[in-house]
Amino acid sequence: MRLTVDHVTRYHYNQAARSVVQSHRLSPSIFAGQKVIDWEVTVSGGTRGAAFRDGAGDEVQGWTVAGPVSELAVRVQGTVETVDLTGILRGHKETVAPNCYMRATTPTRADAALEALARRAAAPDQLTLAHALSELVADAIAYRPGVTHAHTTAAEGLALGEGVCQDHAHALIAVARVRGMPGRYVSGYLFADADGLLHEAAHAWAEVHISGLGWVGFDPANRCCPDDRYIRLGSGFDAQDAAPIRGIARGGGREEMDVTVAVQQASQ
Repeated sequence: MRLTVDHVTRYHYNQAARSVVQSHRLSPSIFAGQKVIDWEVTVSGGTRGAAFRDGAGDEVQGWTVAGPVSELAVRVQGTVETVDLTGILRGHKETVAPNCYMRATTPTRADAALEALARRAAAPDQLTLAHALSELVADAIAYRPGVTHAHTTAAEGLALGEGVCQDHAHALIAVARVRGMPGRYVSGYLFADADGLLHEAAHAWAEVHISGLGWVGFDPANRCCPDDRYIRLGSGFDAQDAAPIRGIARGGGREEMDVTVAVQQASQ
C-alpha cells in the first residue's frame, strides 16, 4: 500500500521564547515492511542540526529555533510504500539487546492487577502467549479518547478500564514483561482502524520480542498486528521515550500545542 502523510504540530507561547531546541524521531523506520518514496520534515524558522541513528535503529534529528519564538510549526510530509509482514519487524538493524527492554519505567511498571492479568494467559509458546496478552489488554481497557492523559500509567489505565492507544501499549508492555518477554513502545501512523474508518491522529502500539522470531508488533486498540496500514517511526521504553518530538523552550511562559494528521492512500 502506498500511503501519504501530512502531519503538522503547532506550538504557541503566551510569552515569546528566547529559543527552542527539539529532537525528532520523525523519519520512517528502515525495515522490510516499508520503503520511503519521499519524506520531508520542516520546522518554521528552524536550523537543522546533527543527526544520528541510535542503538534501537531510529533516526534522531536535532533542530534549533532562534528567538523570539511566539509560534512554531513542525511539518511532516511524505509518501511510504508499505507491505504486510503480519507484524514481524524483518530487516530492521539495531544494536540494543532485546533484554534491555525488560527494564520497567514509571508508565509501564506492573502493579498487582497487571501481574494478575498477565497470569491469566495460558499458551504453549511465546507467540501465542503474546497474542493472548494483547487480547486480554484489549478486553480490560476499552478504547475511549479523553479519559486519560499523557502521564497516565499502565496501572492507572487498567484500573480505570478505559483509555487510548498509549494506554493499551503501556499495559501490553507491562504484562509481557511479567511473563518474561521484552516489550517496547512504538510510535507511528495508521491509515485506518479495524472498521476501515480513517484514523485522524498519530498512532502507537507495542512490540514484544519473541524468541526465535524477533520483534513482533501488537495493537490492542485495534485487536490486530500492524499490517500495511501502519507506518512505523520509532520505539522506546514508553511513550515519552519514543515520542516523535521532544524539546525544550527557553522562557516562553505557557506552551500550547495542537496537532493535525492526515494519512491517505495514494495511487500507485
